[in-house]
Amino acid sequence: MSYLKFDKNLLINLEQSLPKEILRTNQAGAYHCTSIVGCNTRKQHGLLVVPIGDEEYKPHVLLSSLDETVIQHGASFNLGIHRYQGGVYSPNGHKYIREFDCESVPRTTYRVGGVILTKEKIFIQHENRILIRYTLVEAHSPTTLQFRPFLAFRDVHALCIANDRLNTECRPVANGVACCLYEGYPTLFMQLTKKPEFVFDPHWYNNIEYVKDLDRGVPYCEDLWVPGYFEVKIKKGETIIFSAGLSEVSTRSLPKMYEAEIASRTCRTSFYNCLKNAAKQLYLKKGEKEYMLSGYPWGKVLARNTFMSLPGNTIAINHREDFERIMGTAIASLTRYMDTLHDSRSIHGIDQPDIPVWAIWAIQQYAKAYGMPNAAERYSQIVADLIDFILRGTHPRLRLAENGLLATDGSLSPASWMNAVWDGRPVIHRTGFLVELNALWYNALMFAAELTKDNSSLEERRSRWLDTAAKAGEAFVPVFLNEYGYLYDWVDGNYSDPSVRPNMAIAIGLDYTPLDRRQRKGVLDVVTRELLTPKGLRTLSPKSYGYRPFYLGSPQEREQALHNGPARPWLIGFYADAYLKVFGLSGVSYIDRMLIGFEEEMSQGCIGSLSQLYDGNPPFSGRGAISHATNIAEVLRTIRTLKKYDS
Repeated sequence: MSYLKFDKNLLINLEQSLPKEILRTNQAGAYHCTSIVGCNTRKQHGLLVVPIGDEEYKPHVLLSSLDETVIQHGASFNLGIHRYQGGVYSPNGHKYIREFDCESVPRTTYRVGGVILTKEKIFIQHENRILIRYTLVEAHSPTTLQFRPFLAFRDVHALCIANDRLNTECRPVANGVACCLYEGYPTLFMQLTKKPEFVFDPHWYNNIEYVKDLDRGVPYCEDLWVPGYFEVKIKKGETIIFSAGLSEVSTRSLPKMYEAEIASRTCRTSFYNCLKNAAKQLYLKKGEKEYMLSGYPWGKVLARNTFMSLPGNTIAINHREDFERIMGTAIASLTRYMDTLHDSRSIHGIDQPDIPVWAIWAIQQYAKAYGMPNAAERYSQIVADLIDFILRGTHPRLRLAENGLLATDGSLSPASWMNAVWDGRPVIHRTGFLVELNALWYNALMFAAELTKDNSSLEERRSRWLDTAAKAGEAFVPVFLNEYGYLYDWVDGNYSDPSVRPNMAIAIGLDYTPLDRRQRKGVLDVVTRELLTPKGLRTLSPKSYGYRPFYLGSPQEREQALHNGPARPWLIGFYADAYLKVFGLSGVSYIDRMLIGFEEEMSQGCIGSLSQLYDGNPPFSGRGAISHATNIAEVLRTIRTLKKYDS
């Protein structure tokens, strides 16, 4: 039985099937995303979405969807489905679906009378090409297939409106056509393994609605261009492959290309395999450089997310070389920033105040996995440079206080991962001494000293690091630990913010912490009691002022709620680290049970992945980006941590 299989009863019920989405990528920025019944519900959905531009990641929807029609005895049965203005679904092709399975590749099985047709989709790795394989499993009469492409040629955040500026030309190529609707876009090549007839029948399909965007209170209606349709006869047992890509391909090579891609896939037959695939989908290769996307379908390459997710999405799935390549790209940007103080166009947010300590944390995970000598040889220089960059006072958004702690100004611009902004100002004004920033700072100083202990050339610098760590460690407890046994979220002058937030879980989960075991347990008890959910830790306790558990409503309402209640799965990684440090082997079964809530999500939301956030109250529905790097990474890292206790 497949780990991820959905039957007719669920599929024909749009209320149940439309919220379930699938995502496939080529690890070079292109992706395919839609609902499991093939109805696009977001403007970011598409059959072929590709990045355009040399530096910054900017995906564009070229081929929005492809409607298939089965023709027998002159009767047509359209297998497509779109939502039109007023909530009307047409042509209701979902009623012909008998099964959807995405164990290896997304496979949809249709039954139309005596016809059984399967459709399978796969991306070619590192190439902007998607292949769709159709197999006529059963048919008792001559059968013809029609393929009608819906074209957009727009940015994923825009919408297409009917216009007369597009180029309507469809140029013949081998077994297909090529077209480019607007200047500045690449040419889209659509080809089949069997020679079709292309009927030029151009039309605008107007007022297609995206229900997810409607719910989010953003523009949701667009027009799509259909230049015509392909028509091809197919026999029982025959297979036809449709290719959509940015270059012409030899159609004879498509079957072999398809089989080669299938052979390289890890089947989604378990919780771990689902997350492993989800992690690899976030890799982004551009020329000789590799990056980590923050998520889909609207993610970017973000510095903070890169360092937070890199260990889990590479080391935890035994992809050491990918860690080294992605970290190498990031180090180049870090070095350039330290030299010039200019942000990077390819890795956004490299100038944020907590980036150096998150980068060192990522390297620390590498050292734990592959040994301190290997980490020292490869990364001791960048760790030393980052520490000294802060100590010299060069970072424009960090100030080293006399007590060894780091202060930052978050009043006008967010200074941490809690970075929601509305009307140009931070929603949460975390400023001064931030608890996780200073916990990460202490951890970075201690790790840097350990990493370089055999490097005599760094002895003088190492001595200063240890002196600073001693001062910071001595100051940390009186500054942050309060009489109620938990940690203030941030402290600025005489004000100590009492909000119960999960940043304290980061502080107690790090390898080096100024807190003793009793203090860590006290903090852990508060986190468990007020923040823990089956989907991670809440961003704010229900007992704290301003708690907003549901990420719903207008853009402003959602931004206000973003870090004021909804749960984040990635925080379970630090919670698990803290729990196991306090309880040791006796805590393993408890953390293992915590993972059940995440495994349940493999058949919800984005199939086989984890959403950006979950409501802080039951039923803990997934919201935001449908596949998020830090969440996938930290659940994977937790799984790896638990495995160590089995050995």
